[in-house]
Amino acid sequence: MGKVHVVSEYACTPDQLWAVTKDLDALRKMNARMVRMEGLPSGDMYAGQDIQITTSLFGRTKPQVYRIVVTELSDETREFRSTEHGNGVKSWKHHGRVERAPKGSRLVDDIEIDAGWMTPLVVAWANILYKARHKPRLQILRDRGALTE
Repeated sequence: MGKVHVVSEYACTPDQLWAVTKDLDALRKMNARMVRMEGLPSGDMYAGQDIQITTSLFGRTKPQVYRIVVTELSDETREFRSTEHGNGVKSWKHHGRVERAPKGSRLVDDIEIDAGWMTPLVVAWANILYKARHKPRLQILRDRGALTE
């Protein structure tokens, strides 16, 4: 089992960052350069949601079925958990949470990945993907008038 831990800080309120974090339209925009996600619904994700999509890396690989089940989501604690699989991934357990930070808020993503012998490669890819979401997330927050700097 491989692990990913990515922390990203933003000059906005935790509620503003949480609104972007649970917004599937924002997820599509943040992933657009690296992962094409066909069939992703619009709106906020919710507990119990079962999402079946096809994904293609950079829009160039053969589209493959990928499933995301949102097992928990709390607006009160600003956190979610999901289990995911597909595209060579046996298990992708994601815990995302938004916390207050000295200069605004932070998003903490913790992921446990099992992709068999490909686990080290998938973990490396996940680190790159989650860090690459920072700039598009900043732009989304800026477009929503949420950034304080």
